[in-house]
Amino acid sequence: MSERPLRIAIVVGEHSGDQLGFKLMQALRAQADGPIEFMGVAGPAMAREGMQSLFPLDDIAVMGFAAVIGRFRTIYRRAWQVIDAVVANRPDGLVIIDSPDFTHAVAKRVRKRLPDLPIINYVSPSVWAWRPGRARKMRAYVDHVLALLPFEPDTYRRLDGPPCSYVGHPLMERLDQLRPNAEEMRMRDGERPLILVLPGSRSSEVALLTDIFGATLQHLADIIGPFDAVLPTVPRRAERLREATASWAPTPRIVIDEAEKLAAFRRARGALAASGTVTLELALSQVPMIGAYRFPAWEAFLARPLIKAPFFLLPNLILDRRAIPELFQEEVTPERLAATFAPLLGETRARAEQLAAFAEIDRRMQVVGETPSQRAARIVIETIKGGRSFRPAISE
Repeated sequence: MSERPLRIAIVVGEHSGDQLGFKLMQALRAQADGPIEFMGVAGPAMAREGMQSLFPLDDIAVMGFAAVIGRFRTIYRRAWQVIDAVVANRPDGLVIIDSPDFTHAVAKRVRKRLPDLPIINYVSPSVWAWRPGRARKMRAYVDHVLALLPFEPDTYRRLDGPPCSYVGHPLMERLDQLRPNAEEMRMRDGERPLILVLPGSRSSEVALLTDIFGATLQHLADIIGPFDAVLPTVPRRAERLREATASWAPTPRIVIDEAEKLAAFRRARGALAASGTVTLELALSQVPMIGAYRFPAWEAFLARPLIKAPFFLLPNLILDRRAIPELFQEEVTPERLAATFAPLLGETRARAEQLAAFAEIDRRMQVVGETPSQRAARIVIETIKGGRSFRPAISE
């Protein structure tokens, strides 16, 4: 009789989760003792690994409060489709990846119907930033959290959440693509600097920051003289940004190709960036930056009382200090951005301190002996084999 395959359900809610999911699938196959089968919700990358999604990921991969409300019926129906499918297939374990508004709703209801099923949460929700009470509530339906940021296990211990292990950030697997070679470093230090402009990918971010960043470049030119600008974005925002930046001086080159974006990161002298994962990408690329965070006014009014983190840029959270300048809401003005950013572009103490901070981030984020995907896969398999009461040895 052939060995029954190990069955793992994986549920993602957006395309960034799909990128984590396909690498996890590869690592799980490499580490499993025998055959392995996958089911759940997948994007195109996971589909190429052989997983058939219960429905197209785009049905639920929406961003922003208004978009979620507009698609609520579909999202609600798809959530119950996932819950019913997992219960019917009775896998050996369930891995939910990011997108907590969707994936945690699924996990809670699966736990009620399959109370002994091990459930692993890959990518912690931002309990360190807002709604910290979520951590303790997660104990009821999550058996282990796989964290991307090195401070998160301590956060879960402090908040009495489920066991949490730092597995490493996927960007650590791409350092060779992010770091400049000798020729690119010479270009980075050349006479005419290249500036990255990163107003975000979400519609609200683009609307709130693009014009401000454009005016910032004009002020910056008055301070430091001529420079070039590159604005990496996603395809769906490209035309809008071409129109919005046509009158800028200098007019930025709009980049949508990933290879072109990475080449620009390797050559850039500095970056104006919206808050988000891109700030960690810049830190690992060793590009000095200034970060900006703006809400629509009504969201800011609602969110301010809930925000608990002392910083909002990921590099500062990792370091537990304000190593990167970060401006919030009313502080985000062209004059202030330009005045704060300009010193980072020369051979200054401010630039040297950021570069030293980036080296410290490198040390804190290292995972020795395994890639992040390999470590995540190992803990998933250990948790499934050990059952709900099992706690992997690694919880640092």
